[in-house]
Amino acid sequence: MPAPTIRIGTRGSALALWQARWVADRLRAELPDREIELVPITTRGDVHTGALTGVAGEIGFFTSGIEAALLERRVDVAVHSLKDLPASGEGVPVLAVPLRNDPADVLVSREGEPLSALGEGARVGTSSPRRTCLVRALRPDLVIEPIRGNVDTRVAKVRAGELDATVLAAAGLARLGMDDAVSERFDPVSFPPAPGQGALAVQAREDDDELVDAIGRTDDPAARATSSAERACLKALGGGCARPIGAHARIEAGRLSLTAVVGALDGSRIVHAALSGRAPDELGRAVAEELLRRGAAELLR
Repeated sequence: MPAPTIRIGTRGSALALWQARWVADRLRAELPDREIELVPITTRGDVHTGALTGVAGEIGFFTSGIEAALLERRVDVAVHSLKDLPASGEGVPVLAVPLRNDPADVLVSREGEPLSALGEGARVGTSSPRRTCLVRALRPDLVIEPIRGNVDTRVAKVRAGELDATVLAAAGLARLGMDDAVSERFDPVSFPPAPGQGALAVQAREDDDELVDAIGRTDDPAARATSSAERACLKALGGGCARPIGAHARIEAGRLSLTAVVGALDGSRIVHAALSGRAPDELGRAVAEELLRRGAAELLR
């Protein structure tokens, strides 16, 4: 009797399908005798397009529907952008963080200008409180306009002149072969990304030992360590994507360094903290405690 087909649940966007196909290729290499198929799932975030992306991310708008399909046995594996998973740690465990591309944010502008060269009053599209805060801190004269839609939709709105610029994740553009749209890459230390940005998360039920073992072998230790530190900081702050919180971890000389910020939505105040350590969860909590000591609690209220 042939082994059962592995069904991978994913959102139906071009980026989500790219990510699911990438994971599928890794699993085919590990389990060449198993058939694999992708199962696109419409999430609440895809349906409720009027919701702010930050609020949607905080309550799992883009992930809970896929997790439900996994638990209901409609799919066997779930693939997400890690930054979309709530940092609470509740729900289905993440068995692998198999890939992390550039975690930075980038600017896509109509004329190819960097942020500093945009005209006064230029319209920048983003619904992320974190990006809104960081852009306003650098350019308080710019007009922030809410924007929803997939990566290609947002780029198209800039190219059509509906916006002068937008801020997106570098990894998403790279995965879709749209690097040529980038006008400026923001330094992730001074312009920290969303915790887990650029990383993938793979979940599965633990009733298929062969599949669980194969998923575990795709885990990337560096991607796991850096994203875990960032998400531990976010969890300790009690925040989600609906708050202006950014975090960037990197491995330097065998040690883990983490920089994080909490800001006011209007960019008028940003609290920074940076520490190094070896245990990701401990480092994340320590940076969160330092942020709170420096006044972040007031900004989070």
